[in-house]
Amino acid sequence: MKEEKCIFCRLASGEIPSHTIYEDSLFRVILDAAPASKGHALIIPKKHYADLFEIDTDTAGEVMKLAKKLATHMTGALKCDGLNLVQNNGEIAGQTVFHFHLHLIPRYRNMKNDDILRWNHENFTEDEVKEICSELSKGLH
Repeated sequence: MKEEKCIFCRLASGEIPSHTIYEDSLFRVILDAAPASKGHALIIPKKHYADLFEIDTDTAGEVMKLAKKLATHMTGALKCDGLNLVQNNGEIAGQTVFHFHLHLIPRYRNMKNDDILRWNHENFTEDEVKEICSELSKGLH
């Protein structure tokens, strides 16, 4: 169901014009209006999901299948040297539009903004790593 005020629902439905590069019954793929690089695109589900925690498993799988298809195509068509997939969940993680979407960001050697997605690394003691591993592995099997 379309969320009435969600701009990505409106983009996905075609209500708001966009530079669409692909569309099927589940998704619309558009060029980002504020791109990080040449060809930066967004895969937007037509159904509203706020984030990764809301999207159903089948649709999430279809997003990744489409991402692989598009990444392969974009790499050939744009002659990019690499490509990032970015998907943010929650304000603290950089999510600004609360409609699930996946960024495909082509990367080029000698880009002026070549520090996209770089972060400071944290250091943990071996005991801390073991504790983190223990906590994360509980209930996954």
